[in-house]
Amino acid sequence: MMQVRETYYAAVYWGCRVESAEACARRAETFFHLLSRCDSDYSRWFEQADSLRRALQLQFEPTSDTFVRLFKKRSNRLGKVGFIFGAWTGHAENERGGMVRIICGSDALGAPNSCFLQLPLEAPGTERVLTVPVLTGVMRAMVSAWEPDWGVVTSDNLRDSLSEEGDVGTFLGWMTYFSRSRGEIPALPAQVSTEAVEDQGTLILLTPERLTASNPEHLALARSVQDMLRTRGLLEPVVSGLPET
Repeated sequence: MMQVRETYYAAVYWGCRVESAEACARRAETFFHLLSRCDSDYSRWFEQADSLRRALQLQFEPTSDTFVRLFKKRSNRLGKVGFIFGAWTGHAENERGGMVRIICGSDALGAPNSCFLQLPLEAPGTERVLTVPVLTGVMRAMVSAWEPDWGVVTSDNLRDSLSEEGDVGTFLGWMTYFSRSRGEIPALPAQVSTEAVEDQGTLILLTPERLTASNPEHLALARSVQDMLRTRGLLEPVVSGLPET
């Protein structure tokens, strides 16, 4: 029987926070600058387009001025307030690079603001990027730039195994970030580690090796810790009425 490949992503989410294009651009510049330190693949970026050929003509420098220009384009506006923007690293092959999708400055009550990074799908990218040091750096970059309520590094399979609904804020990943406003993290099993992310919140790491839904021990640990945190009221939706991720 063929083993299903697990695809991973890193993402952070926050509720209603209306911000100008200039404020969002400053956050985006900070994020891309910090992300570039995590892995060499994150050192160049292209706008997304309808074709590979067109997208490869749209390389940009991730500066505040650039993002102000991009956020003010009609195609990147979300109604009267808020912005949406997608970028990718220009690597056509699956094993390298990544895609970023940002929704920021929005007052939408039914869907969160977010910063989403699709992680590499195949080796050697997976072997280099899907590691604790790199992904801890990615999460710290996201938190420092966007000041989110909640964030996660997980596979789609793991998310689906732990949550029928997939509501943002209600499940655990391999790594999970909780802002201080969500509550105090209780004592967790000895094999689970936690670390402060500046003075903003706490990052929980379930296993030092890559956590997979196909490993029964990993899944049992994730469910156990998830139950503990849910009992403490820490796993509440970031926004109400949120559709599946």
